[in-house]
Amino acid sequence: MDKAQLRRELQNSLLAIEAEQRERKSRKACEHLVSTEQFQNASTVMLFLSLPHEVDTSEVILGAWQLGKIVAVPKVSWEQRHMMPVQINSLETGFSTGALGLRNPTVGVPVPFGDIDLVVTPGLGFDRQGNRLGRGGAYYDRFFAHEQLSACICGFAFAEQLIDSVPTTDHDQPIDLLVTDEEIVHFDNRKGE
Repeated sequence: MDKAQLRRELQNSLLAIEAEQRERKSRKACEHLVSTEQFQNASTVMLFLSLPHEVDTSEVILGAWQLGKIVAVPKVSWEQRHMMPVQINSLETGFSTGALGLRNPTVGVPVPFGDIDLVVTPGLGFDRQGNRLGRGGAYYDRFFAHEQLSACICGFAFAEQLIDSVPTTDHDQPIDLLVTDEEIVHFDNRKGE
C-alpha cells in the first residue's frame, strides 16, 4: 500500500473514534506519556497542539507546566516549509488557527534546538520498528534532522494508529519511543536516552 492510500485509511480510522472514547483514550495516553522517564527527566519538552481528531496534548502541557518544565510548540512557516520551536505559557491566547484547524503560535520566544530534551510528535501512523507516517509535508522529518537536535523523539498516538509497517524513504526520520493509550514502546533507532 502506498503512503497516500495509507494516510487516507488512517485518517478515516481516526475520524471514526467517537468523541467520548477519544477523550478517554487521550487521558490514558497522557498518563502514559507523563509516566515515562524521558518526560520526567526533561527540562524542556516540545509538544504539538492537537488537531480535533488527534490525541489531545493539553493535559500533558498543563502537567509539564505544573512540574516547572519549559514547554515549546512548533511555529510553522508555511512559506519557508519549516517549523521553529517556540516557548508558550498559555493554551488560551497567542495562536492563530489555520484552515485545517491547526493552531499556530503568533507569539513565543524561540527555543534553541539543543535545549530540547524531548520532542513529542504527531503522526498518522507508526509501526513497531519506530517508523512514523506523517501528513506528507516532511516538516517533522526536516526538524528531526537538525544537527543541534539531540532530544528523544516520541511518537504520540492512539493504539489504532499502530500499524504493521510504515513505508519509508531515505529522508524519513525514525522515532525513539512510542506512547499510545495502550502501551509504551521503546526503540533503539537514533539519539535520545
